[in-house]
Amino acid sequence: PGLLLLTSFLLHMKAGRASPARLFCDTRLIHKYIGEAKDMERKASQCQALPPLACPMVLPLVDFSLKQWRAKTNETKRREILCELALLAGAATGARAEVTQECAGRQLGLLQRHADSFLLLLQTFSWQAGPQEPGCSLRSMEHAQLAGIFLTYRQLVQGKLRFFFHDLAKDACE
Repeated sequence: PGLLLLTSFLLHMKAGRASPARLFCDTRLIHKYIGEAKDMERKASQCQALPPLACPMVLPLVDFSLKQWRAKTNETKRREILCELALLAGAATGARAEVTQECAGRQLGLLQRHADSFLLLLQTFSWQAGPQEPGCSLRSMEHAQLAGIFLTYRQLVQGKLRFFFHDLAKDACE
């Protein structure tokens, strides 16, 4: 998925109008990622019954108010999503180290690669000069069920990431 994202990014760059945001002009892309997130969640739920994680994972609370979201700058949105993706990728890595079942491990690895790809993409651009990445101050909670990691990832992609892609497309696309 990382190579696909990078390739898509490079193919959408045009001389004189080079902007990572142009990647988001094709709305089918975010729908593809939402479909993949749903598919990972579904496949993980079909794995044999999984015991609770011995070490609960810290997951970001990704719910949001659309009114408050719209009031934020794209840079603020980007940083917020970066923090949440980093926490999710860390949770997937921690859970993967604990899970012995191949089925669940495979889906966690896929989720981790997707989250890492989004992290890489979002780190390639910003709108404001200043300090690189501020410390993250997110709302979070511990979760001992593996399903919570997949649910949180899907909600993040369907929610904040989808609206962020939409905002970028609105600003960058004709």
